[in-house]
Amino acid sequence: MNKNIKPSLEKIVPEFGSSFYYENFSKEKMNKAPIWHYHPEIELVYVNGGTGKRQIGSHMSYYRNGALILIGSNLPHCGFTDSLTKNKSETIIQMLPDFLGNSFFNIPEMSGVHQLMEQAKKGIVFHGDTKRRIGAHIEALGLLDPFDRLLGILKVFKEMSQTKDYSILNAEGFIIETSLQDNNRINLIFNFVQEEFTRQIPLEEIADKVSMSVPGFCRYFKKNTGKTFIQFVNEYRLVHAAKLLHEKQTSITDICYESGFSNFSHFNKLFKQFSGKTPSTYRNELKYIVS
Repeated sequence: MNKNIKPSLEKIVPEFGSSFYYENFSKEKMNKAPIWHYHPEIELVYVNGGTGKRQIGSHMSYYRNGALILIGSNLPHCGFTDSLTKNKSETIIQMLPDFLGNSFFNIPEMSGVHQLMEQAKKGIVFHGDTKRRIGAHIEALGLLDPFDRLLGILKVFKEMSQTKDYSILNAEGFIIETSLQDNNRINLIFNFVQEEFTRQIPLEEIADKVSMSVPGFCRYFKKNTGKTFIQFVNEYRLVHAAKLLHEKQTSITDICYESGFSNFSHFNKLFKQFSGKTPSTYRNELKYIVS
């Protein structure tokens, strides 16, 4: 495994003649490998079908039947699809917060969209029929010329601002609005957890990675994520376990150890606290649940 994982500041370049970036990925044209990264652009993601991990800020969960997500500027997140996701397609729209001018979203007609953008700083996920309806509108934008595509994006934002069928992902206040150094440090930590979660990660090791003392690291991490480092790592493991419960028919005991837990009873207890169900109940109910 790569022991020197560096955070990624993704540089996004809109296509010629456009003020924003629009891209559709498919089985033939996959998105790049999922890593923790951040960028100043707001990002709108629609995953059409499939199942996978949803990792945004300090929030981690497992999605089924696709996903529709709005991510604010500089909010660290991980890619949502890979070769195992089995989604039909993935559409991504990215734009700078001021891509329509410094004060456009402050005009009275855009008050609802302005509030939406403020909420996006914590990450927003949309559900059910709303997810699929808006997702279809997002995919249809690919057929339009640049001007009509811009109008279409504003209509999508308006529809998002009017629905109540959504959840805020980092309600506890995970908003990084500090220095580039803090963004880099958080992303280095997240990428390290992504690579090393299947083993025990001593606090001394991760603190040393970011050149901090253990007490200083613990205070820093809790302040920026609202969680302890151990809680964050365990949640990452639990989301991975949920993914394996859906995708693999191996025993729950094997999934426990494959996800980085060393005690099966502790794994069962944490999984029930995290999902509201035991691992066996979660697996048995999967085929009846439509996200």
